[in-house]
Amino acid sequence: MRLELTRKTDYAVRAMLCLARVGDQTLTSADIAGRTGIPVRFVTPVMGNLVRAGLVQGVIGRSGGYRMSSDPAAISVLAIVTAVEGDTRRRRCVLRGGPCGGASVCEIHHVFSDAQDAFTEQLGAWTLAAVAADSSA
Repeated sequence: MRLELTRKTDYAVRAMLCLARVGDQTLTSADIAGRTGIPVRFVTPVMGNLVRAGLVQGVIGRSGGYRMSSDPAAISVLAIVTAVEGDTRRRRCVLRGGPCGGASVCEIHHVFSDAQDAFTEQLGAWTLAAVAADSSA
């Protein structure tokens, strides 16, 4: 379990907050990069992950770009993290470095499992709309 998120997740959250703040407006990759400080070369791959997850719509054509596919109040931070990171559950033992689970768990397995559950619960409890409102205060 990582208690630290990757740069890719940072970019995804920033891009989603940007789209949430502009409502139904469609933004190009360059627009998103300019408004968020994400290097433009990273915007398209990150947005591709968000489109595949159904969180964002990709609009093709002359006035194309990206826009929200649903209400930001219906999108959890966990959904954004999962869209770019995949399953967030740790499968490797923090002590042994190999698989941890089933009948053969390490001595500290329950501590990290509980911490991971709490981390995931918090990510799931916050919506994109709540984060946008909290950060604009």
